[in-house]
Amino acid sequence: MNMSSPSSSFGKASDSEAASKSAAASAASGGVQVTTFTELVDEVTLHFQIIHLAKQIYVWIGSDSAKLGNLYAAAPTRPNNSVSVTSILGGASDNTGSGIARRLVLKTGLNIIVACNIPKNNPMLEANAEKKLMEKLITLGYSRPKSRSPGA
Repeated sequence: MNMSSPSSSFGKASDSEAASKSAAASAASGGVQVTTFTELVDEVTLHFQIIHLAKQIYVWIGSDSAKLGNLYAAAPTRPNNSVSVTSILGGASDNTGSGIARRLVLKTGLNIIVACNIPKNNPMLEANAEKKLMEKLITLGYSRPKSRSPGA
């Protein structure tokens, strides 16, 4: 099902390219770009919402309900280009989403907020959800270019 609205991005591949350029321009100029989509991942319907601000991305991943779930903040830290992640909401015993937040910072270079409400103790579902999310972030132009190795 393809739907479009002024504040959302849905659509076909040709629409995605235009949306990517528009989204990047909107966020760069201080605007807010909201993208929502649904994917069937490992026989579980997952809903995604991406909110891109000037230097930050907020991501929500949910399955059965529209509950917020665990909330993590991640940001690049200096001087050694590592990533710091903290739990804002949710228990320390369930780190579903923490790894996603850390890897998104590495792949985008931006501050990341991740709210994750997917079934616990299913690392394959979490990994595949992250893969679908990263595919969409690349389509939207939010990932940083891969660095070339000196030998390449």
